[in-house]
Amino acid sequence: MNGRSYEVRTFGCQMNVHDSERLCGLLESAGYSPVDPGGEADVVVFNTCAVRENADNRLYGNLGQLVPVKKGHPGMQIAVGGCLAQKDRAAILDRAPWVDVVFGTHNLHRLPVLLERARHNAAAQVEIAEALEVFPSSLPTRRASHHSAWVSISVGCDNTCTFCIVPSLRGRERDRRPGDVLAEVEALVAEGALEITLLGQNVNSYGRSLGDSGAFAKLLAACGRVDGLERVRFTSPHPRDFTDDVIEAMATTSNVCHQLHMPLQSGSDTVLRRMRRSYRRDRFLGIVERVRAAMPDAAITTDIIVGFPGETEADFADTLDVVRAARFSGAFTFQYSPRPGTPAATMDAQVDRATVADRYTRLVALQDEISWAENRALVGRRVEVLVSEGEGRKDGATGRMSGRARDGRLVHFRADEAASSSTGSGPRAGGAAPAVAVAVAPTVRPGDVVETVVTRAAPHHLTADGPLRSHRATRAGDAWALGRDGDGGGAAAAQQPADGRPIVTLGIPSLRPSSPDPVGPASADAASAGADACCTPVRR
Repeated sequence: MNGRSYEVRTFGCQMNVHDSERLCGLLESAGYSPVDPGGEADVVVFNTCAVRENADNRLYGNLGQLVPVKKGHPGMQIAVGGCLAQKDRAAILDRAPWVDVVFGTHNLHRLPVLLERARHNAAAQVEIAEALEVFPSSLPTRRASHHSAWVSISVGCDNTCTFCIVPSLRGRERDRRPGDVLAEVEALVAEGALEITLLGQNVNSYGRSLGDSGAFAKLLAACGRVDGLERVRFTSPHPRDFTDDVIEAMATTSNVCHQLHMPLQSGSDTVLRRMRRSYRRDRFLGIVERVRAAMPDAAITTDIIVGFPGETEADFADTLDVVRAARFSGAFTFQYSPRPGTPAATMDAQVDRATVADRYTRLVALQDEISWAENRALVGRRVEVLVSEGEGRKDGATGRMSGRARDGRLVHFRADEAASSSTGSGPRAGGAAPAVAVAVAPTVRPGDVVETVVTRAAPHHLTADGPLRSHRATRAGDAWALGRDGDGGGAAAAQQPADGRPIVTLGIPSLRPSSPDPVGPASADAASAGADACCTPVRR
């Protein structure tokens, strides 16, 4: 052990969150330990995003705040990685010469070596690889949750959306072999994970580099055969590549959740053409229709960009029409802003800010109305909730706990009564565990599974204030409790409120209107698909 402490600060999408778990694992394997709550870390790592317009300002503002801290902390090191580092490279040192290490998206594994080299040489180290050197999933990890986990199935993107800078920073798509993916899934389940989210820049193009166009549907079906795996999600598919075999796999595989995040970006065929999105509104709506025919209870969410260059009022009206027709349960909504290095940044007919803001407000109002109506339809419905921590920001004041329903909706519930309970590692994939009547409700913990009835709806969450209908203790809950008591440390310890570090939400991001801060390539495949996945920010 080198006795040095670390802190990783993550900006951006699910892919960055996943990468940060790997960075934490690498540092701990090298002998670093997480900084104590409220403490001052010996090493601060920024894992950056290049999607938002203010990404640069955010980073350099944070770096500037560390100047006096570093002066008063001998030996402190600062490292900058991620998409912004891949894009700006040595220019980061020009603006922030007190940074010690700059590394890119393709060489995460080099961070411990670069930190040691910078210390030994007393000189900043910049190392940016042009292609992926080590697949991130082969690296050690410090997961932020015992019950949920990301599993990367591919990295990079072969799409050429005109608004998105991510493909140039993450490289071309590379797929993992299915056996390697399933081996990781089985290992995670053996450690207590109940839910996994398959992650890639474009999950439903998975298998193209392996010569198997049906590989993603087969992978979903294979996940259904993993004992103990209760929930499978994925993010995000690209409408161009979305095929009926994936719908069939979702509908017939018992542990695949009936939840789909599929980026629309615009409802105008003209704008989609300028975005270089290789589908049109009719194809998108056709997918929505087929998904709902196979899974009437499916919750479908999306990403939409407002004010793309050349967007007219008629184009925007087309987007509103698609939103009305699709009836999304939620949406990430973005105001377009130019991002240097993208074709869209130099297009004619940039839309003025006032018009963009007005359209954004109208879109959010419509989507909130639809989301609220869709959620109100669930009042009185019984839901199964995988309990989490950190998603209910007011839980301490309201006396509630929070978690995700199978369709990805956020549920705030009261845990003071339970009708039934069972203990142990839980059911086989998708099955139901037998309930055992209890006189007194056991403690509900993050990682446990409860059933409750929805009593109230809001646009972005559900509330269940009645007694629990059932509570099932799980191995994930046991692991959380072990870490909370200080015996397990690791990821479980990161779950406790006393820890003070941000809780990372795994699974579908919480969907609520984005702040009015404009974003650029806010493409929808938030951590998974071509440009899309990597661009949808994780809401905390």
